[in-house]
Amino acid sequence: MKLLSTSPLRVLRAIAPLMLAVAASVTWAAPFEIAVMPSRFELSAKSGVRLGQSLDIHNVGNAATEVSVRTLDWRYSPEGDIAYLDPLQPDSCRPWVTLERKTVKVAARGKASFRFQIDPPTDAPRGECRFMLAIEGVEPAYQAAIGQGGASLSLPVSGRIAVAVYVQMNGAEPKLVLSEVGMKDIRGKRSPYVTISNTGDAHGRLEGSLEATDAAGTAFDLAPEGTPIMPGQTRAIPLQLKGDAQGKAPAPVYPLKASGTLEWEKGGFKVNAEFR
Repeated sequence: MKLLSTSPLRVLRAIAPLMLAVAASVTWAAPFEIAVMPSRFELSAKSGVRLGQSLDIHNVGNAATEVSVRTLDWRYSPEGDIAYLDPLQPDSCRPWVTLERKTVKVAARGKASFRFQIDPPTDAPRGECRFMLAIEGVEPAYQAAIGQGGASLSLPVSGRIAVAVYVQMNGAEPKLVLSEVGMKDIRGKRSPYVTISNTGDAHGRLEGSLEATDAAGTAFDLAPEGTPIMPGQTRAIPLQLKGDAQGKAPAPVYPLKASGTLEWEKGGFKVNAEFR
C-alpha cells in the first residue's frame, strides 16, 4: 500500500441558496469553509487485500460545520472536462468502498480525521479503480438522499470538495507515448502543447519542465499541465509559462525555442522544439 501524493490544502468557500421544489419558500444554507488533505490519493492494491486510508477535514471557519461524505463516479474527457456521476456506473468500483460514517462535525478552526477502506474482491481484474470522495454541505446531501427515495426534489449542493482516489490493481500502470509537439488553440488560448497517448491500464501525468527562450532573448520555463491522462486517451497537454514570484507569467515573443525533459511515472521524453 502506498500513498504517492499529499498535495497542499485546498480551500472551498461557498454559500448557496437551498431551493425547495415542493414549496414556494427559499432557505439559505450555512457557510461552507472546509479544507481537505490530501487532495487526491494514488494507491496500489491486490485482489482480495483490504486497503485502509484516511483524510483530514479542516474547518477554516469560525463556526462548527457538519459535512457529509459519499462516493461518486466520474469521467474525465480528452478535452479536460470532468463529469461527476451520482448513479452507479457499470464499471464502478464504488461497491468496494466502505466509509467510516456518513457525516462529520468539525469544530470551528478544528480538524477531523475520516477513514475509509477499499475491499477489492478476490477476482478483481488488473486495472484502475477510480472514484471520488465528495465532502459536501450536509443539508443538500440529506435532501439528495430524500430525492433518491422518491420525492421529486431538484436541489443544488451548497459546497463540495471532490477528492479523487486512484487504486492501481494488480500491477496496473500507465504507458505514455509522445506523438506531437506544436502550437494550437486550447480552451480559447493559443498555447504550446504536446500530444500524449496512454496505452496502459492506469492514469498517468506529465511532470518536469522545458527551458525556453523567446525571440527577444527572454528565458523562462514551460511546464506541462498536471491533469491526468486516462487509459486509452490521447490528449493535447498545454505547456504553461511559469510565473515569477508574484505568480505573473511572462508575455513571450514568438517563436520560442525550448528543450528539456518531460517526465512521467515510468520514464521521460526528451524535447527539443520551436514553437511558432
